[in-house]
Amino acid sequence: MTPAEFREQIAAFTAPLAGRALDAELDAWLNREHGPASATYAALKAACVAGVAAGWLCDREGGGIRYGRIFKAAPDLQGFSVDVVDMESIAGPHHAHPNGEIDLIMPIEGEALFDGRPAGWLVCAPGSAHRPTVSNGRALVLYLLPEGRIDFTR
Repeated sequence: MTPAEFREQIAAFTAPLAGRALDAELDAWLNREHGPASATYAALKAACVAGVAAGWLCDREGGGIRYGRIFKAAPDLQGFSVDVVDMESIAGPHHAHPNGEIDLIMPIEGEALFDGRPAGWLVCAPGSAHRPTVSNGRALVLYLLPEGRIDFTR
């Protein structure tokens, strides 16, 4: 897996998300169609694990969290930016999602939860905010941010 191959994988995944509202309906659809038992989930998780191992994902560290924006928002990604974080039983910095956020939760060690949710997808509506928290283990979390928008709380 290379960054270019990962980009192609994300572009293919985001294509059917074009124009969809970031809401509970999308959350349910993602978990039903692309949940932890799906080939999509397995492929995305394998790509993220490989990218972290190769050093091109989560290539920065701060406050006990490894993170990195691998792709800025772009037309081939349906306007989403792509970030991946590696967190182990820790809370990250509080932030808001002006345009919403789509999270892929990938437990790596233990029974890791992200904001209380197990493996799968979490869709945060536009205007929502949280302090992203991984509990009960270690997880990788892939973030898709419309227009790359995220507002960190000071």
